[in-house]
Amino acid sequence: MKETIAHPYMANSAPALKREMLDAIGAKSIEELFQQIPADHRLKSPINLPPALTESQLRRHLVDTLSKNKTCEQNLNFLGAGCWQHHVPAACDEVVRRNEWLTSVFGEPSSDHGRNQAWFEFCSQLGELLEMDLVALPVRSWGVAAGHAIRMAARLTGRDEVIVVRAIDPERLSVIENYCEPVDMPSHIAVRLVDFDKKTGLMDLSHLRSLVGPNTAAVYFETPSYLGMIEHQGSEIAAIAHTAGAEVIVGVDPISLGVLAAPVDYGADIVVGTTQPLGVHMNCGGGVSGFIASRDEERYAHQYPTLFISIAETTKPGEYGFGLSLFEQSSYGLRDKGNDWTGHSVYMWAIANAVYMAMMGPTGFEEVGNVILQRAHFAARRLAEIPGVRVTFPNGFFKEFIVNFDQTNLAVADINKKLLTLGIFGGKDLSQDFPELGASALYCVTEIHTHADIERLANALNKVINHE
Repeated sequence: MKETIAHPYMANSAPALKREMLDAIGAKSIEELFQQIPADHRLKSPINLPPALTESQLRRHLVDTLSKNKTCEQNLNFLGAGCWQHHVPAACDEVVRRNEWLTSVFGEPSSDHGRNQAWFEFCSQLGELLEMDLVALPVRSWGVAAGHAIRMAARLTGRDEVIVVRAIDPERLSVIENYCEPVDMPSHIAVRLVDFDKKTGLMDLSHLRSLVGPNTAAVYFETPSYLGMIEHQGSEIAAIAHTAGAEVIVGVDPISLGVLAAPVDYGADIVVGTTQPLGVHMNCGGGVSGFIASRDEERYAHQYPTLFISIAETTKPGEYGFGLSLFEQSSYGLRDKGNDWTGHSVYMWAIANAVYMAMMGPTGFEEVGNVILQRAHFAARRLAEIPGVRVTFPNGFFKEFIVNFDQTNLAVADINKKLLTLGIFGGKDLSQDFPELGASALYCVTEIHTHADIERLANALNKVINHE
């Protein structure tokens, strides 16, 4: 057998040291440490890994592999559906890369080189945007934030059902269902889906009334919805939920709040969403940040599973200090006895978000919101002029809208494949997740898209559909 040689910087892999550690815990072999894993879940043979490469060879291999990716820098992008291409000011990147943040190891008081103040600014600015006073530090994603909020509502009401809008990102719904736990778990929350009106794309209120009952802990809906629609029935939805004693949880895209009413204005008790549009680049495989906010009331504050940052005067006049609040009810403070596990942290994005919001200000949010509205609606009208193309809900959307291709007799997948050969990422294919919408795609237009970009898309679609 070939002798295994341990690298000097991986001392725990040395056979003698392995044996010493196993003896200390009374184990005969490494395999004993994994006995709790069922045998049919374990590998029966070694993984067929490629041979070891030198550092230079490995780098070349990775560069060659990554070069196969098609990026939004190289292609014109109209994909959204939960992660959107917005402009990220250079200042956001510059600030988050500073050593003050990169070396601020969480948990150590000595590591706060302005980090706590930056987090406080994130919470206070987002609170002003949402018109809510209590904002927690961010969690991994919008779906995680929604899952936590639903569990908060279940604890507040002592109930075990939640009504969730059907027009929702399937991935986000999957995360919510995970947080609501399987039926045989003691903290199981039943998820009831409420339909959307096929004529308007808005929530079906009659169906909502039939679902809400004495076991409903919360009603969760979003505006803009996953299908792009501005849910202008928010006050009616909230009234139905509150009449039944349920909490109202609203998911929102914060970049829309320069032109749309804050959820609290139409009855939201808890507001969740993502901060990815606020100075965070699109990325694959990492959290893009989710927030939870509410009124600053004790009943809500003590149900949060997250961390809070507070500000207080010090003994020196004019000086302020920042520190963690309600730490003891989080998984950081109580581990498995905390309200919930928050898991993967995305606190660096809070700093990018703080920079973005500070640069934008109220006027900036209003301007970018109006630009998005104008360009998205122009794009929808322009695409609807193409023979065989129809915009399903032509009014009342923010930055995303549904384009239907039924009359072209082409599948969305085929259209997108042909668009890609022209350097364009087409809309998100909805055919499988929402078959009732037919051959439809969700197109996204933001402030980065110019008139020329929209014309290029329209001309490309016309070419693809007419087989030119």
